[in-house]
Amino acid sequence: MIKSANQYPVHELLSFEGNLTYRVPPYQREYSWQKAQWEDLFQDLVETDDAHFLGTIITLNQTVDAVASGVLELIDGQQRATTLTLLLAAIYSLLNEHRDNLDDEARNELFNLGRRLVGKGGKLRVTPQTQGYNRDDYVTVLADAGLSVEQSTKKPYFSLRRISKCYQYFRSAISRFGETNGWDDVKAARAVLDAVQKAILVKIEVANHADAFVLFESLNNRGMPLTPVDLIKNHLLAVSERHGAMHVDDAFKLWNEMLTSLGDNYANQERFLRHYYNAFKAELPDVPNAPVATRTKLIRIYETLLGKDIKAGADDLVEASRIYGRITCVVETDVTTPLDEAFRQLMRAQGSPSYVLVMWLLSKQATLELTEAHLVIVARRLTSFFVRRNLTGFPQTYALPKLFMTMIEQLDGLSGAGIVDVIMQALADASSSEEEFRRRLEGPIYEENTDVARFLLTTLSEDAMTKETWTDLWAQEKGHFVWTIEHILPQGANLPDAWRQMLGGDAAAAAAQEADVHRLGNLTITAYNSTLGNKSFPEKRDRTDARGNAIGYRNGLALNTDLADRQTWTVGDIVERTTTLADRIVTRFPLT
Repeated sequence: MIKSANQYPVHELLSFEGNLTYRVPPYQREYSWQKAQWEDLFQDLVETDDAHFLGTIITLNQTVDAVASGVLELIDGQQRATTLTLLLAAIYSLLNEHRDNLDDEARNELFNLGRRLVGKGGKLRVTPQTQGYNRDDYVTVLADAGLSVEQSTKKPYFSLRRISKCYQYFRSAISRFGETNGWDDVKAARAVLDAVQKAILVKIEVANHADAFVLFESLNNRGMPLTPVDLIKNHLLAVSERHGAMHVDDAFKLWNEMLTSLGDNYANQERFLRHYYNAFKAELPDVPNAPVATRTKLIRIYETLLGKDIKAGADDLVEASRIYGRITCVVETDVTTPLDEAFRQLMRAQGSPSYVLVMWLLSKQATLELTEAHLVIVARRLTSFFVRRNLTGFPQTYALPKLFMTMIEQLDGLSGAGIVDVIMQALADASSSEEEFRRRLEGPIYEENTDVARFLLTTLSEDAMTKETWTDLWAQEKGHFVWTIEHILPQGANLPDAWRQMLGGDAAAAAAQEADVHRLGNLTITAYNSTLGNKSFPEKRDRTDARGNAIGYRNGLALNTDLADRQTWTVGDIVERTTTLADRIVTRFPLT
Protein backbone atom coordinates (compact mmCIF):
# COMPACT_ATOMS: atom_id res chain seq x y z
CA MET A 1 0.00 0.00 0.00
CA ILE A 2 2.65 2.55 1.08
CA LYS A 3 5.61 3.05 -1.25
CA SER A 4 7.41 5.33 1.19
CA ALA A 5 6.80 7.39 4.32
CA ASN A 6 9.42 9.94 5.27
CA GLN A 7 9.73 13.03 7.40
CA TYR A 8 10.91 16.16 5.61
CA PRO A 9 11.35 19.80 6.51
CA VAL A 10 9.49 22.13 4.16
CA HIS A 11 12.74 23.37 2.63
CA GLU A 12 13.40 19.83 1.35
CA LEU A 13 9.89 19.20 0.09
CA LEU A 14 10.14 22.48 -1.83
CA SER A 15 13.85 22.40 -2.51
CA PHE A 16 15.10 25.30 -4.62
CA GLU A 17 17.60 22.92 -6.24
CA GLY A 18 15.02 20.35 -7.32
CA ASN A 19 11.94 20.62 -9.46
CA LEU A 20 9.43 18.34 -7.73
CA THR A 21 5.93 19.69 -8.17
CA TYR A 22 2.66 18.98 -6.37
CA ARG A 23 -0.58 18.96 -8.29
CA VAL A 24 -4.03 19.09 -6.73
CA PRO A 25 -6.27 16.62 -8.63
CA PRO A 26 -9.34 18.12 -10.31
CA TYR A 27 -11.75 16.11 -8.13
CA GLN A 28 -10.48 17.80 -4.93
CA ARG A 29 -12.62 20.54 -3.41
CA GLU A 30 -11.61 24.14 -3.96
CA TYR A 31 -9.49 26.05 -1.47
CA SER A 32 -11.55 26.36 1.72
CA TRP A 33 -9.33 27.40 4.62
CA GLN A 34 -10.40 30.62 6.34
CA LYS A 35 -8.91 33.16 8.71
CA ALA A 36 -9.17 30.92 11.78
CA GLN A 37 -6.97 28.28 10.11
CA TRP A 38 -4.54 30.88 8.70
CA GLU A 39 -4.21 32.42 12.14
CA ASP A 40 -3.65 29.08 13.88
CA LEU A 41 -0.98 28.07 11.38
CA PHE A 42 0.86 31.39 11.66
CA GLN A 43 0.70 31.34 15.45
CA ASP A 44 1.96 27.76 15.69
CA LEU A 45 4.88 28.53 13.39
CA VAL A 46 6.09 31.70 15.11
CA GLU A 47 5.68 30.55 18.72
CA THR A 48 7.34 27.12 18.39
CA ASP A 49 10.98 27.12 19.46
CA ASP A 50 11.87 24.04 17.43
CA ALA A 51 10.52 22.74 14.13
CA HIS A 52 6.73 22.79 14.12
CA PHE A 53 5.06 19.55 13.03
CA LEU A 54 2.57 20.27 10.25
CA GLY A 55 1.10 16.78 10.00
CA THR A 56 0.90 14.31 7.16
CA ILE A 57 0.30 14.63 3.44
CA ILE A 58 -0.64 11.73 1.17
CA THR A 59 0.68 11.81 -2.36
CA LEU A 60 0.29 9.60 -5.40
CA ASN A 61 3.46 8.71 -7.26
CA GLN A 62 3.98 6.07 -9.91
CA THR A 63 7.75 5.91 -9.35
CA VAL A 64 10.20 5.45 -6.48
CA ASP A 65 10.18 8.14 -3.80
CA ALA A 66 11.53 11.23 -5.51
CA VAL A 67 12.13 14.59 -3.90
CA ALA A 68 14.33 15.88 -6.69
CA SER A 69 12.02 15.47 -9.67
CA GLY A 70 8.60 14.42 -10.83
CA VAL A 71 4.97 15.29 -10.21
CA LEU A 72 3.06 14.16 -7.14
CA GLU A 73 -0.72 14.30 -6.82
CA LEU A 74 -1.85 15.68 -3.46
CA ILE A 75 -4.54 13.27 -2.30
CA ASP A 76 -4.59 14.71 1.21
CA GLY A 77 -2.95 17.93 2.35
CA GLN A 78 -3.83 20.35 -0.43
CA GLN A 79 -5.24 22.95 2.02
CA ARG A 80 -2.00 23.00 4.04
CA ALA A 81 0.21 22.93 0.96
CA THR A 82 -1.65 25.78 -0.72
CA THR A 83 -1.69 27.82 2.48
CA LEU A 84 2.02 27.29 3.12
CA THR A 85 2.93 28.48 -0.37
CA LEU A 86 0.67 31.52 0.01
CA LEU A 87 2.55 32.31 3.21
CA LEU A 88 5.84 31.90 1.33
CA ALA A 89 4.49 34.18 -1.42
CA ALA A 90 3.67 36.82 1.19
CA ILE A 91 7.21 36.54 2.58
CA TYR A 92 8.62 36.82 -0.94
CA SER A 93 6.58 39.93 -1.68
CA LEU A 94 7.76 41.74 1.46
CA LEU A 95 11.41 40.87 0.84
CA ASN A 96 11.11 41.75 -2.84
CA GLU A 97 9.72 45.19 -1.98
CA HIS A 98 12.98 45.84 -0.08
CA ARG A 99 15.24 44.08 -2.59
CA ASP A 100 17.53 47.11 -3.03
CA ASN A 101 18.25 47.21 0.71
CA LEU A 102 18.91 43.49 1.22
CA ASP A 103 22.39 42.19 2.02
CA ASP A 104 23.89 39.38 -0.04
CA GLU A 105 22.59 36.64 2.27
CA ALA A 106 19.03 37.98 2.17
CA ARG A 107 19.17 38.39 -1.63
CA ASN A 108 20.22 34.76 -1.92
CA GLU A 109 17.34 33.75 0.37
CA LEU A 110 14.96 35.70 -1.84
CA PHE A 111 16.20 34.02 -5.01
CA ASN A 112 15.95 30.54 -3.46
CA LEU A 113 12.50 31.31 -2.11
CA GLY A 114 11.33 32.22 -5.59
CA ARG A 115 12.53 28.84 -6.85
CA ARG A 116 10.57 27.12 -4.07
CA LEU A 117 7.40 28.68 -5.45
CA VAL A 118 8.11 28.68 -9.20
CA GLY A 119 10.50 26.09 -10.57
CA LYS A 120 12.49 25.80 -13.76
CA GLY A 121 10.63 26.83 -16.85
CA GLY A 122 8.03 28.72 -14.84
CA LYS A 123 6.43 25.57 -13.39
CA LEU A 124 4.31 26.13 -10.32
CA ARG A 125 5.70 24.04 -7.46
CA VAL A 126 2.16 23.64 -6.12
CA THR A 127 -0.63 23.71 -8.69
CA PRO A 128 -4.17 24.15 -7.33
CA GLN A 129 -7.17 22.81 -9.24
CA THR A 130 -9.28 25.13 -11.36
CA GLN A 131 -12.58 25.19 -9.43
CA GLY A 132 -13.69 28.54 -8.08
CA TYR A 133 -10.91 30.33 -10.00
CA ASN A 134 -8.41 28.70 -7.60
CA ARG A 135 -5.61 28.33 -10.10
CA ASP A 136 -6.19 31.74 -11.71
CA ASP A 137 -6.24 33.43 -8.31
CA TYR A 138 -3.11 31.55 -7.20
CA VAL A 139 -1.17 32.62 -10.30
CA THR A 140 -2.39 36.21 -9.82
CA VAL A 141 -1.09 36.17 -6.22
CA LEU A 142 2.34 34.92 -7.32
CA ALA A 143 2.49 37.59 -10.02
CA ASP A 144 1.47 40.29 -7.53
CA ALA A 145 4.21 39.05 -5.19
CA GLY A 146 6.77 39.74 -7.92
CA LEU A 147 7.38 36.23 -9.22
CA SER A 148 7.84 35.40 -12.91
CA VAL A 149 4.82 33.31 -13.83
CA GLU A 150 2.74 32.92 -16.91
CA GLN A 151 0.32 35.82 -16.65
CA SER A 152 -3.26 34.91 -15.89
CA THR A 153 -6.13 37.34 -16.27
CA LYS A 154 -7.22 38.62 -12.89
CA LYS A 155 -10.76 37.34 -12.50
CA PRO A 156 -13.60 39.58 -11.29
CA TYR A 157 -13.82 39.96 -7.50
CA PHE A 158 -10.36 38.44 -7.05
CA SER A 159 -9.83 40.35 -3.79
CA LEU A 160 -13.01 38.87 -2.26
CA ARG A 161 -11.98 35.23 -2.71
CA ARG A 162 -10.06 33.16 -0.18
CA ILE A 163 -6.72 32.73 -1.94
CA SER A 164 -6.34 36.48 -2.28
CA LYS A 165 -7.52 37.06 1.29
CA CYS A 166 -5.11 34.45 2.63
CA TYR A 167 -2.18 36.10 0.89
CA GLN A 168 -3.14 39.55 2.17
CA TYR A 169 -3.72 38.16 5.67
CA PHE A 170 -0.19 36.75 5.80
CA ARG A 171 1.36 39.98 4.52
CA SER A 172 -0.35 41.87 7.33
CA ALA A 173 0.43 39.15 9.87
CA ILE A 174 4.15 39.29 9.10
CA SER A 175 4.24 43.08 9.41
CA ARG A 176 2.37 42.97 12.70
CA PHE A 177 4.66 40.19 13.95
CA GLY A 178 7.53 42.55 13.25
CA GLU A 179 5.85 45.45 15.04
CA THR A 180 5.25 43.26 18.09
CA ASN A 181 8.97 42.40 18.24
CA GLY A 182 10.30 45.81 17.22
CA TRP A 183 11.50 44.54 13.83
CA ASP A 184 11.16 45.92 10.32
CA ASP A 185 9.39 43.93 7.59
CA VAL A 186 12.60 42.36 6.31
CA LYS A 187 13.68 40.96 9.68
CA ALA A 188 10.15 39.76 10.41
CA ALA A 189 9.80 38.10 7.00
CA ARG A 190 13.13 36.32 7.35
CA ALA A 191 12.20 35.07 10.84
CA VAL A 192 8.90 33.67 9.57
CA LEU A 193 10.67 32.16 6.54
CA ASP A 194 13.04 30.32 8.85
CA ALA A 195 10.10 28.96 10.88
CA VAL A 196 8.30 27.78 7.73
CA GLN A 197 11.32 26.15 6.11
CA LYS A 198 12.28 24.10 9.15
CA ALA A 199 8.68 23.00 9.85
CA ILE A 200 8.18 19.25 9.41
CA LEU A 201 5.77 17.29 7.23
CA VAL A 202 5.48 13.53 6.91
CA LYS A 203 5.07 12.71 3.22
CA ILE A 204 3.45 9.36 2.49
CA GLU A 205 3.58 8.13 -1.09
CA VAL A 206 1.28 5.47 -2.47
CA ALA A 207 1.10 3.73 -5.82
CA ASN A 208 -2.55 4.16 -6.77
CA HIS A 209 -5.75 6.00 -5.90
CA ALA A 210 -7.32 3.00 -4.17
CA ASP A 211 -4.43 2.77 -1.71
CA ALA A 212 -4.52 6.53 -1.20
CA PHE A 213 -8.17 6.59 -0.23
CA VAL A 214 -7.91 3.55 2.07
CA LEU A 215 -4.96 5.20 3.83
CA PHE A 216 -6.76 8.52 4.03
CA GLU A 217 -9.77 6.89 5.67
CA SER A 218 -7.67 4.96 8.19
CA LEU A 219 -5.65 8.04 9.19
CA ASN A 220 -8.82 10.03 9.77
CA ASN A 221 -10.47 7.33 11.88
CA ARG A 222 -7.61 6.56 14.25
CA GLY A 223 -8.12 6.41 18.02
CA MET A 224 -7.80 9.46 20.26
CA PRO A 225 -4.18 10.00 21.39
CA LEU A 226 -3.23 11.04 24.92
CA THR A 227 -3.51 14.81 25.36
CA PRO A 228 -1.24 17.11 27.39
CA VAL A 229 -3.97 17.28 30.02
CA ASP A 230 -3.94 13.46 30.29
CA LEU A 231 -0.17 13.40 30.60
CA ILE A 232 -0.14 16.12 33.27
CA LYS A 233 -2.75 14.17 35.26
CA ASN A 234 -0.64 11.02 34.97
CA HIS A 235 2.39 12.95 36.19
CA LEU A 236 0.43 14.28 39.17
CA LEU A 237 -0.66 10.76 40.16
CA ALA A 238 2.78 9.26 39.64
CA VAL A 239 4.61 11.94 41.64
CA SER A 240 2.01 11.79 44.44
CA GLU A 241 2.63 8.08 44.84
CA ARG A 242 6.40 8.27 44.43
CA HIS A 243 6.94 11.09 46.94
CA GLY A 244 4.20 10.10 49.35
CA ALA A 245 2.83 13.65 49.28
CA MET A 246 -0.74 12.41 48.80
CA HIS A 247 -2.48 9.13 48.40
CA VAL A 248 -3.15 8.49 44.73
CA ASP A 249 -6.91 8.44 45.40
CA ASP A 250 -6.70 11.88 47.02
CA ALA A 251 -4.69 13.26 44.09
CA PHE A 252 -7.20 11.78 41.66
CA LYS A 253 -10.06 13.33 43.63
CA LEU A 254 -8.43 16.78 43.47
CA TRP A 255 -7.86 16.42 39.73
CA ASN A 256 -11.49 15.47 39.12
CA GLU A 257 -12.63 18.36 41.29
CA MET A 258 -10.67 20.68 39.02
CA LEU A 259 -12.17 19.12 35.90
CA THR A 260 -15.66 19.43 37.34
CA SER A 261 -15.19 23.20 37.46
CA LEU A 262 -13.79 23.26 33.93
CA GLY A 263 -16.37 21.02 32.27
CA ASP A 264 -15.92 18.27 29.72
CA ASN A 265 -14.55 20.48 26.95
CA TYR A 266 -10.89 19.56 26.45
CA ALA A 267 -10.02 22.93 24.92
CA ASN A 268 -11.27 24.68 28.06
CA GLN A 269 -9.22 22.36 30.30
CA GLU A 270 -6.01 22.94 28.37
CA ARG A 271 -6.66 26.68 28.14
CA PHE A 272 -7.10 26.87 31.91
CA LEU A 273 -3.70 25.24 32.50
CA ARG A 274 -2.06 27.73 30.14
CA HIS A 275 -3.90 30.71 31.61
CA TYR A 276 -3.15 29.68 35.20
CA TYR A 277 0.60 29.72 34.53
CA ASN A 278 0.44 32.98 32.57
CA ALA A 279 -1.70 34.72 35.21
CA PHE A 280 0.32 33.71 38.28
CA LYS A 281 3.76 33.27 36.73
CA ALA A 282 5.37 35.81 39.05
CA GLU A 283 4.24 33.79 42.08
CA LEU A 284 5.02 30.30 40.76
CA PRO A 285 8.29 28.33 40.73
CA ASP A 286 10.57 29.37 37.89
CA VAL A 287 10.35 27.29 34.73
CA PRO A 288 13.43 27.89 32.51
CA ASN A 289 12.76 28.99 28.93
CA ALA A 290 9.00 29.27 29.46
CA PRO A 291 8.11 32.98 29.54
CA VAL A 292 4.62 32.09 28.30
CA ALA A 293 2.67 28.83 28.53
CA THR A 294 2.14 27.42 25.04
CA ARG A 295 0.78 24.03 24.02
CA THR A 296 4.26 22.73 23.31
CA LYS A 297 5.61 23.79 26.73
CA LEU A 298 2.62 22.86 28.86
CA ILE A 299 3.79 19.41 29.96
CA ARG A 300 7.27 20.64 30.94
CA ILE A 301 5.77 23.57 32.85
CA TYR A 302 3.53 21.38 35.00
CA GLU A 303 6.22 18.78 35.57
CA THR A 304 8.11 21.63 37.22
CA LEU A 305 5.19 23.19 39.07
CA LEU A 306 3.90 19.91 40.46
CA GLY A 307 7.38 18.76 41.39
CA LYS A 308 7.90 21.39 44.09
CA ASP A 309 5.05 21.19 46.59
CA ILE A 310 2.58 18.91 44.88
CA LYS A 311 -0.22 19.14 47.46
CA ALA A 312 -0.14 22.94 47.63
CA GLY A 313 0.16 23.15 43.83
CA ALA A 314 -2.84 20.90 43.29
CA ASP A 315 -4.92 22.81 45.88
CA ASP A 316 -4.12 26.13 44.16
CA LEU A 317 -5.15 24.68 40.80
CA VAL A 318 -8.48 23.52 42.21
CA GLU A 319 -9.20 26.92 43.74
CA ALA A 320 -8.31 28.73 40.52
CA SER A 321 -10.43 26.30 38.50
CA ARG A 322 -13.53 27.32 40.48
CA ILE A 323 -12.96 30.93 39.47
CA TYR A 324 -12.25 29.92 35.89
CA GLY A 325 -15.43 27.85 35.83
CA ARG A 326 -17.47 30.91 36.70
CA ILE A 327 -15.74 33.05 34.07
CA THR A 328 -16.36 30.42 31.38
CA CYS A 329 -19.98 29.92 32.53
CA VAL A 330 -19.38 26.24 33.33
CA VAL A 331 -20.08 26.78 37.03
CA GLU A 332 -23.35 28.64 37.45
CA THR A 333 -24.09 30.76 40.52
CA ASP A 334 -27.33 30.45 42.49
CA VAL A 335 -28.36 33.94 41.40
CA THR A 336 -27.27 35.32 38.02
CA THR A 337 -25.64 38.70 38.57
CA PRO A 338 -24.73 41.45 36.08
CA LEU A 339 -21.16 40.14 36.31
CA ASP A 340 -22.25 36.66 35.25
CA GLU A 341 -24.14 38.19 32.31
CA ALA A 342 -21.02 40.16 31.39
CA PHE A 343 -18.95 36.95 31.48
CA ARG A 344 -21.50 35.24 29.23
CA GLN A 345 -21.22 38.05 26.69
CA LEU A 346 -17.44 37.91 26.85
CA MET A 347 -17.55 34.16 26.20
CA ARG A 348 -19.92 34.59 23.26
CA ALA A 349 -17.66 37.31 21.85
CA GLN A 350 -14.81 34.74 21.83
CA GLY A 351 -12.89 36.65 24.48
CA SER A 352 -11.20 33.62 26.03
CA PRO A 353 -7.62 34.98 25.70
CA SER A 354 -8.56 37.61 28.31
CA TYR A 355 -9.50 34.98 30.90
CA VAL A 356 -5.90 35.06 32.10
CA LEU A 357 -6.44 38.66 33.25
CA VAL A 358 -9.99 38.12 34.54
CA MET A 359 -8.96 35.05 36.59
CA TRP A 360 -6.13 37.06 38.17
CA LEU A 361 -8.48 39.93 39.03
CA LEU A 362 -11.12 37.65 40.58
CA SER A 363 -8.58 35.68 42.58
CA LYS A 364 -7.30 38.91 44.15
CA GLN A 365 -10.57 40.85 44.16
CA ALA A 366 -10.54 41.70 47.89
CA THR A 367 -6.85 42.66 47.97
CA LEU A 368 -7.25 44.84 44.88
CA GLU A 369 -10.39 46.50 46.32
CA LEU A 370 -12.41 45.66 43.25
CA THR A 371 -16.18 45.76 43.44
CA GLU A 372 -18.48 43.69 41.23
CA ALA A 373 -19.31 46.93 39.41
CA HIS A 374 -15.60 47.40 38.61
CA LEU A 375 -15.40 43.87 37.23
CA VAL A 376 -18.56 44.34 35.13
CA ILE A 377 -16.98 47.41 33.51
CA VAL A 378 -13.80 45.44 32.76
CA ALA A 379 -15.69 42.45 31.32
CA ARG A 380 -17.84 44.66 29.10
CA ARG A 381 -14.81 46.58 27.83
CA LEU A 382 -13.05 43.29 27.10
CA THR A 383 -16.09 42.25 25.07
CA SER A 384 -15.82 45.46 23.03
CA PHE A 385 -12.13 44.80 22.53
CA PHE A 386 -12.69 41.24 21.27
CA VAL A 387 -15.50 42.19 18.93
CA ARG A 388 -12.98 44.46 17.24
CA ARG A 389 -10.03 42.13 17.59
CA ASN A 390 -11.78 39.07 16.17
CA LEU A 391 -13.08 41.01 13.20
CA THR A 392 -9.89 42.90 12.33
CA GLY A 393 -7.40 40.22 13.40
CA PHE A 394 -5.40 42.78 15.41
CA PRO A 395 -3.62 42.18 17.73
CA GLN A 396 -2.66 38.80 16.35
CA THR A 397 -3.36 35.69 18.39
CA TYR A 398 0.25 35.08 19.38
CA ALA A 399 0.46 38.61 20.85
CA LEU A 400 -2.56 38.23 23.16
CA PRO A 401 -0.93 36.24 26.01
CA LYS A 402 1.82 38.83 26.28
CA LEU A 403 -0.74 41.66 26.14
CA PHE A 404 -2.70 40.40 29.15
CA MET A 405 0.36 39.29 31.10
CA THR A 406 1.80 42.77 30.63
CA MET A 407 -1.46 44.29 31.91
CA ILE A 408 -1.15 42.22 35.08
CA GLU A 409 2.37 43.56 35.59
CA GLN A 410 1.14 47.14 35.06
CA LEU A 411 -1.48 46.74 37.80
CA ASP A 412 1.11 46.21 40.54
CA GLY A 413 0.40 48.59 43.40
CA LEU A 414 -2.95 49.82 42.02
CA SER A 415 -6.44 49.24 43.36
CA GLY A 416 -10.12 49.85 42.61
CA ALA A 417 -10.93 52.38 39.91
CA GLY A 418 -7.23 52.86 39.15
CA ILE A 419 -7.04 49.27 37.92
CA VAL A 420 -10.10 49.75 35.71
CA ASP A 421 -8.60 52.91 34.17
CA VAL A 422 -5.30 51.20 33.32
CA ILE A 423 -7.04 48.21 31.72
CA MET A 424 -9.36 50.41 29.64
CA GLN A 425 -6.48 52.51 28.38
CA ALA A 426 -4.36 49.44 27.58
CA LEU A 427 -7.21 47.90 25.57
CA ALA A 428 -7.76 51.12 23.63
CA ASP A 429 -4.04 51.37 22.86
CA ALA A 430 -3.83 47.73 21.71
CA SER A 431 -6.91 47.78 19.47
CA SER A 432 -7.14 48.47 15.76
CA SER A 433 -8.30 51.92 14.68
CA GLU A 434 -11.94 52.96 14.52
CA GLU A 435 -11.54 53.35 10.77
CA GLU A 436 -10.32 49.77 10.34
CA PHE A 437 -13.09 48.43 12.57
CA ARG A 438 -15.74 50.24 10.55
CA ARG A 439 -14.18 49.11 7.26
CA ARG A 440 -14.45 45.48 8.38
CA LEU A 441 -18.01 46.01 9.62
CA GLU A 442 -19.00 47.35 6.22
CA GLY A 443 -17.20 44.59 4.30
CA PRO A 444 -18.14 40.90 3.80
CA ILE A 445 -18.39 40.28 7.55
CA TYR A 446 -20.08 36.89 7.24
CA GLU A 447 -17.15 35.56 5.26
CA GLU A 448 -14.58 37.32 7.46
CA ASN A 449 -15.90 35.92 10.74
CA THR A 450 -19.31 34.26 10.90
CA ASP A 451 -19.20 33.96 14.69
CA VAL A 452 -18.61 37.69 15.14
CA ALA A 453 -21.42 38.44 12.70
CA ARG A 454 -23.82 36.23 14.64
CA PHE A 455 -22.79 37.73 17.99
CA LEU A 456 -23.36 41.27 16.73
CA LEU A 457 -26.75 40.48 15.19
CA THR A 458 -28.00 38.67 18.29
CA THR A 459 -26.76 41.43 20.60
CA LEU A 460 -28.57 44.12 18.63
CA SER A 461 -31.70 41.96 18.77
CA GLU A 462 -31.39 41.30 22.52
CA ASP A 463 -30.84 44.96 23.32
CA ALA A 464 -34.39 45.72 22.21
CA MET A 465 -36.01 42.86 24.15
CA THR A 466 -38.00 43.20 27.36
CA LYS A 467 -38.84 40.54 29.94
CA GLU A 468 -42.12 40.00 28.11
CA THR A 469 -40.54 39.66 24.68
CA TRP A 470 -37.37 37.83 25.71
CA THR A 471 -36.28 35.12 23.27
CA ASP A 472 -33.23 32.92 23.77
CA LEU A 473 -31.33 33.43 20.53
CA TRP A 474 -28.54 31.12 21.78
CA ALA A 475 -30.79 28.08 22.31
CA GLN A 476 -29.52 24.88 20.72
CA GLU A 477 -31.11 21.67 19.50
CA LYS A 478 -28.99 18.62 18.70
CA GLY A 479 -25.83 20.70 18.93
CA HIS A 480 -26.98 23.43 16.53
CA PHE A 481 -28.35 26.92 17.13
CA VAL A 482 -32.10 27.23 16.68
CA TRP A 483 -31.71 30.85 15.59
CA THR A 484 -29.23 31.26 12.77
CA ILE A 485 -27.97 33.85 10.31
CA GLU A 486 -30.21 34.34 7.31
CA HIS A 487 -29.00 35.93 4.08
CA ILE A 488 -31.79 38.19 2.84
CA LEU A 489 -30.46 38.15 -0.73
CA PRO A 490 -29.73 34.41 -1.02
CA GLN A 491 -26.12 33.31 -1.30
CA GLY A 492 -26.85 30.06 -3.14
CA ALA A 493 -26.71 29.28 -6.83
CA ASN A 494 -29.80 29.16 -9.06
CA LEU A 495 -31.12 32.51 -7.93
CA PRO A 496 -34.86 32.68 -8.75
CA ASP A 497 -36.11 34.96 -11.54
CA ALA A 498 -37.88 37.23 -9.04
CA TRP A 499 -34.56 38.10 -7.42
CA ARG A 500 -32.74 38.61 -10.72
CA GLN A 501 -35.42 40.95 -11.97
CA MET A 502 -35.48 42.91 -8.70
CA LEU A 503 -31.69 43.37 -8.83
CA GLY A 504 -31.67 44.57 -12.45
CA GLY A 505 -30.90 41.49 -14.51
CA ASP A 506 -28.61 38.49 -14.55
CA ALA A 507 -25.31 40.40 -14.54
CA ALA A 508 -26.34 42.78 -11.75
CA ALA A 509 -27.68 39.88 -9.66
CA ALA A 510 -24.45 37.92 -10.08
CA ALA A 511 -22.41 40.99 -9.11
CA ALA A 512 -24.58 41.55 -6.01
CA GLN A 513 -24.14 37.94 -4.91
CA GLU A 514 -20.40 38.18 -5.41
CA ALA A 515 -19.82 41.54 -3.74
CA ASP A 516 -22.69 42.26 -1.33
CA VAL A 517 -24.35 39.05 -0.19
CA HIS A 518 -22.12 38.62 2.91
CA ARG A 519 -22.31 42.24 4.09
CA LEU A 520 -23.87 43.11 7.42
CA GLY A 521 -26.88 44.80 5.85
CA ASN A 522 -27.85 41.60 4.04
CA LEU A 523 -27.82 39.50 7.22
CA THR A 524 -30.46 38.91 9.84
CA ILE A 525 -31.48 36.28 12.39
CA THR A 526 -34.33 33.80 11.97
CA ALA A 527 -35.27 30.49 13.51
CA TYR A 528 -36.50 29.10 10.21
CA ASN A 529 -33.57 29.60 7.88
CA SER A 530 -34.08 26.33 5.99
CA THR A 531 -37.71 27.19 5.19
CA LEU A 532 -36.75 30.55 3.66
CA GLY A 533 -33.83 29.55 1.45
CA ASN A 534 -33.98 30.97 -2.07
CA LYS A 535 -37.54 32.27 -1.86
CA SER A 536 -38.38 35.71 -3.19
CA PHE A 537 -38.15 38.70 -0.88
CA PRO A 538 -41.95 39.05 -0.36
CA GLU A 539 -42.18 35.31 0.42
CA LYS A 540 -39.38 35.58 2.97
CA ARG A 541 -40.91 38.69 4.50
CA ASP A 542 -44.45 37.28 4.84
CA ARG A 543 -43.69 33.61 5.59
CA THR A 544 -45.89 31.97 8.26
CA ASP A 545 -46.04 28.49 9.73
CA ALA A 546 -49.00 26.11 9.65
CA ARG A 547 -50.59 27.90 12.61
CA GLY A 548 -50.29 31.32 11.04
CA ASN A 549 -47.36 32.48 13.17
CA ALA A 550 -44.94 34.81 11.40
CA ILE A 551 -41.64 33.08 10.77
CA GLY A 552 -40.31 35.44 8.11
CA TYR A 553 -39.06 38.98 8.63
CA ARG A 554 -42.21 39.85 10.56
CA ASN A 555 -41.16 37.49 13.36
CA GLY A 556 -41.03 40.19 16.04
CA LEU A 557 -37.26 40.67 16.33
CA ALA A 558 -36.33 44.35 16.41
CA LEU A 559 -33.49 43.54 14.04
CA ASN A 560 -36.09 42.74 11.36
CA THR A 561 -38.39 45.71 11.93
CA ASP A 562 -36.93 47.65 9.01
CA LEU A 563 -37.49 44.65 6.72
CA ALA A 564 -41.12 44.02 7.62
CA ASP A 565 -42.64 46.73 5.39
CA ARG A 566 -40.14 46.83 2.53
CA GLN A 567 -41.43 45.94 -0.92
CA THR A 568 -38.04 45.32 -2.58
CA TRP A 569 -34.48 44.46 -1.62
CA THR A 570 -31.65 45.85 -3.75
CA VAL A 571 -27.94 46.58 -3.44
CA GLY A 572 -28.82 50.11 -2.35
CA ASP A 573 -30.90 48.68 0.49
CA ILE A 574 -27.99 46.45 1.55
CA VAL A 575 -25.59 49.40 1.58
CA GLU A 576 -28.00 51.58 3.55
CA ARG A 577 -28.74 48.92 6.18
CA THR A 578 -25.03 48.04 6.45
CA THR A 579 -24.21 51.65 7.34
CA THR A 580 -27.05 51.84 9.87
CA LEU A 581 -26.09 48.61 11.64
CA ALA A 582 -22.39 49.52 11.61
CA ASP A 583 -23.21 52.84 13.31
CA ARG A 584 -25.15 51.02 16.03
CA ILE A 585 -22.36 48.50 16.60
CA VAL A 586 -19.63 51.13 16.90
CA THR A 587 -21.74 52.87 19.55
CA ARG A 588 -22.70 49.61 21.28
CA PHE A 589 -19.10 48.38 21.67
CA PRO A 590 -16.99 51.43 22.57
CA LEU A 591 -13.32 51.42 23.51
CA THR A 592 -13.03 55.08 24.46
